[in-house]
Amino acid sequence: MSGPRIAGARHPRWFRPHVSTYWWLRRRSYFAFIMRELSSIFVAWGVIYLLLLVRAVSHGASRYQEFLAWSVRPVVLAINLVTLGFVVYHAITWFNLSPQAMVVRLRGKRVPPLWILASNYLACAVISAFVLWLVLAGGG
Repeated sequence: MSGPRIAGARHPRWFRPHVSTYWWLRRRSYFAFIMRELSSIFVAWGVIYLLLLVRAVSHGASRYQEFLAWSVRPVVLAINLVTLGFVVYHAITWFNLSPQAMVVRLRGKRVPPLWILASNYLACAVISAFVLWLVLAGGG
């Protein structure tokens, strides 16, 4: 709220320190935070790519072959490799944050954070091994 105006009084200047555009490069933790936020864009691209794949498969063999031809272009391959890196980074940082986000109690005691972290990585490894088995068994 503004108070009564006094004749001849000037509005005070607010102190606003200059913040560099590259403030996030000063500390490793800032950089990691920005990279995690940036990884969300690549996670979204991964979802879009998979939806395009499903759409191509649903429209028949010729569309699927067109999609495969488009997918092997160097630009698309490069984007997908960068996406893979960012998705892995996103998953690792999410798993590492999970002990702070989840409070699990067993028989009235809090489960140690290492157990939560280890169970996440173990579940990821088991599911990844199962998917790999499905892919390799399906091809043979």
